[in-house]
Formats: sequence, C-alpha cells, structure tokens
Amino acid sequence: QVQLVESGGGLVQPGGSLRLSCAASGSIFSITAMAWYRQAPGKQRELVARIYSSGTTNYADSVKGRFTISRDSAKNMRYLQMNSLKPEDTAAYYCHANLRPNGSTKYNEYWGQGTQVTVSS
Repeated sequence: QVQLVESGGGLVQPGGSLRLSCAASGSIFSITAMAWYRQAPGKQRELVARIYSSGTTNYADSVKGRFTISRDSAKNMRYLQMNSLKPEDTAAYYCHANLRPNGSTKYNEYWGQGTQVTVSS
C-alpha cells in the first residue's frame, strides 16, 4: 500500500520560513514526478512546485524565488523549503506523486492527507 505523508506545517509570521516534508512509503517501482499543491479556503487547489525524476523543477509564478522543491531519492522524500512567507501563502499543502507501485504496470496518482500552513502575525 503506497502512502504519502506530509509533515512540517504550522503557524509562522510573515517573512518567516517553513520546510515541508513528504515521505512516500510502500513498495514503489518508480516515481516520475512529485509535487506540492495547496488549497486555500474557498479557492481551487493549485500547483505550487513540481520536481521530475530528471531533476527538472517548475514553480507557480507566485512562489518563484521564495520556495524551493528538492528531493532525497534514496529515501523517497521530497521537501518544500518556503522562505519569505506571506499571508497569501496560507493554505493546506498537499503532496502529490505520479508513481508506479511494484507489481503494477501502470503509473497512478497519489495524494497525501495535507498539512496546514498559516502565515499570520
């Protein structure tokens, strides 16, 4: 059973930093990409950052220069370093993966349960 588990959310003041972690557990054959999405109350879920197996990354315009996505492939971990946080970054952050479990011939999408980030003074 493949699972994604996020951690690292919390309350931070504007201008502060947080690092989110996403652990992919279970029997995994390969991961093509992992990403962070966020959803604020009353808004649609949006892509924040994505990292491909090649190492290529892309970011939402609103977080470029402030957020950095990285990985530890050996541990199936992905991270989101968030700096210079703003109140508008407040949202539930979700880890997403496109991966192929062992014993499967298909790639499927998986979601974590989400972690809350609140930026407020």
